[in-house]
Amino acid sequence: MIETAVASLVLLACAPALARWLRVAQREQYYGGAVVRFTARWWSSTPFDLTLGAIAIAGALAALLVPLAALASAVVVAVAPVGLSVRGRTSSLIWTRRMKVLGVASIAIDAIFVAGAAAVAIALPAPTVLPAAAALIALAQPLVVELALLATSPLERRRSDGFVAQASARLRQTDPTIVAITGSYGKTTTKLYVRHLLGTSRRVLASPASFNNTGGLARTVNEQLVPGTEVFVAEMGAYGPGEIAELCRWIPPDIAVITAIGPVHLERMRTLDTVLGAKSEILVPAKVAVLNVDAYGLSDVADRAETAGKRVIRCSATDPTAQVRASLEGGGRAHDEQELVVCVAGREIARVAGSQAHPGNVACAVGVAVALDAPLDEVATQLGSLPVAEHRGRLATTQKGVTVIDDTYNANPAGAAAALRLLARAAPDGRRVLVTPGMIELGPLQHEENARFARAAATEVATDLVIVSRTNRAALLEGARGGAAQVRVVARREQAVEWVRATLGAGDAVLYENDLPDHYP
Repeated sequence: MIETAVASLVLLACAPALARWLRVAQREQYYGGAVVRFTARWWSSTPFDLTLGAIAIAGALAALLVPLAALASAVVVAVAPVGLSVRGRTSSLIWTRRMKVLGVASIAIDAIFVAGAAAVAIALPAPTVLPAAAALIALAQPLVVELALLATSPLERRRSDGFVAQASARLRQTDPTIVAITGSYGKTTTKLYVRHLLGTSRRVLASPASFNNTGGLARTVNEQLVPGTEVFVAEMGAYGPGEIAELCRWIPPDIAVITAIGPVHLERMRTLDTVLGAKSEILVPAKVAVLNVDAYGLSDVADRAETAGKRVIRCSATDPTAQVRASLEGGGRAHDEQELVVCVAGREIARVAGSQAHPGNVACAVGVAVALDAPLDEVATQLGSLPVAEHRGRLATTQKGVTVIDDTYNANPAGAAAALRLLARAAPDGRRVLVTPGMIELGPLQHEENARFARAAATEVATDLVIVSRTNRAALLEGARGGAAQVRVVARREQAVEWVRATLGAGDAVLYENDLPDHYP
């Protein structure tokens, strides 16, 4: 029967489509709803993809009358959306244990859908239901992945609970002072600063890289926490309310740090007040709160924490009354050298020439040292050699004499503005190139913030702006309009790198600001 043959061919298109959306799920850390959001983002990213999507839907509907029309849907689903590859260029699909489980669950859901369609086709009887249903199933692979995530979540939770129980027991046995750090940004850098400042006086373990969720923190404790560890520094991230509270149930902090509140993860949290509430969960079990009172809402949070009987260490880059203040002085002109000035309780403890450290992060790290009664003379000495987090404002010079600023792990408005200032200082008399795909996860503020960023770059700092990919292209072009910078648009970062290498020379500088993996359009 032709209907069965067509349906079988159409269902073959489910394989590349499923792999494509499984990869997105993996890159988005298996959060429910992410695959559907990316589906909408990809199919609406270009008029061509919109047209292909319409053809696929029309083919599925038309198959009720003309079974062969379903083949059009199959072709579209197998190759589109254009640019979202099955294997991935910068973010390949990795067949981990969890991915295998998710893949099997997705195939099982597909089988249930196919069986249901076959039963309907037989019962009616209406054989054309088969190719039409097959086309719709192929189109629905993002939804299939979401259903598989939902179905496997209890299994993954039980498995995670086992690792968490093991980590919790190890924490109780080792009994280190726990320093938990959260914030919209600055978490990783502050964590590195804390480890560095305490390194001469305490035995410190800090969670590596961006291991800031349940799995990463449990793995850190289970594999790296050893007897004799005096301080455990845990970075805690959150995509929504309740996540940090859950982490604090088994990693109860003695000292809680909030570095910043800003428009990051607004795609999920929607408002800054929701972000503030989610981050403030870290304070509940803590005896000491170290807060950057320059950030949105944290001055009021500090007052409430103090009223609740907590010890509060207010940190700031601007407020001279804060217990810890860190500021960058000088640098008013491009050739001027900046100095990092750090004061504790109104007394200057260090002045570091040529520092590029972020003052707010420094202040919070020093605040932790103060909370732990670390010797201030040792802290002052350590401030002269603060580490730079990987891919966050790191400078290098190529053989051609080009200064390269790697800020590819930075994706927030405050960090982007700081990186632009660094670019201006890196090549005051040369060519200054900004390469960026813009900033993401800013929710309703994303277009506005990216336009503002491009405007500042094109009118004040950069001689050239290279816009990568489609995600924020419209906003960046809008912001750059009217600026002095020459604007180029490329599809992939590799093309931008190739142009930079061929174009820049001694005395020039390039800033790579943020880097989107290729599961973004």
